[in-house]
Amino acid sequence: MTGALSVVGLGPGEPRFLTPEASEAIAQAEDFFGYLPYLDRLALRDDQRRHASDNREELSRAEAALTLAAAGGKVCVVSGGDPGVFAMAAAVCEAMDRGPEDWRAIDFRVVPGVTAMLAVAASAGAPLGHDFCAISLSDNLKPWSVIERRLIAAAEAGFVMAFYNPVSKARPHQLDTAFDVLRAHLPAKVPVIFGRAAGRPDEAIRVVPLAEARGAMADMATCIIVGSVQTRLIERPGKPALVYSPRFWEEG
Repeated sequence: MTGALSVVGLGPGEPRFLTPEASEAIAQAEDFFGYLPYLDRLALRDDQRRHASDNREELSRAEAALTLAAAGGKVCVVSGGDPGVFAMAAAVCEAMDRGPEDWRAIDFRVVPGVTAMLAVAASAGAPLGHDFCAISLSDNLKPWSVIERRLIAAAEAGFVMAFYNPVSKARPHQLDTAFDVLRAHLPAKVPVIFGRAAGRPDEAIRVVPLAEARGAMADMATCIIVGSVQTRLIERPGKPALVYSPRFWEEG
């Protein structure tokens, strides 16, 4: 007997960001796996069950969800933001790729959500209006040397960059190191957007030039967008400046 497994993105915070498809997938599921703060966002029925685990237990969480789905369960794995962006969709696929053959017969789907960089960009203006990339600054699953090479390559290629997982208690210094790397390859005036708790009531958006960007301005609830050499500010009287990256590329 084969069940179903959906990996669902809950968006950045408030229920207004939850897509109709995600709401439908949640209504159809019986068992929910995820990091506790994400499960706490759900208003589950009495016949729906939660299976909470720690933030660093992605693979074991995915394996437990697949095991239950393979036994006929209607399972939902939840992620904040979009499940395909540094989140649980890849973990479930990794577990399926390494796991028993019957896991591949599960009715499987990924339900997209609004990822943090889109929520931050919308609050700040249109900084992702031209080519951009997303980089996780966590070196838990890749060496820091790879992160540095990617930062330099993106800066030199003219990409706007969105930083996920910028700092943690175990990595308090790496964001400052990343800014130092970028200052060697980008002008000091390039705008840096610190978007904390985007999409929640306590949302805070701060824009500073790269020369003034510091790691202490962020925590793990912050998504950071670093502009390119083309990114501009529109100053507005009595209102926050808008940050945008033109759709065209201007040489010089």
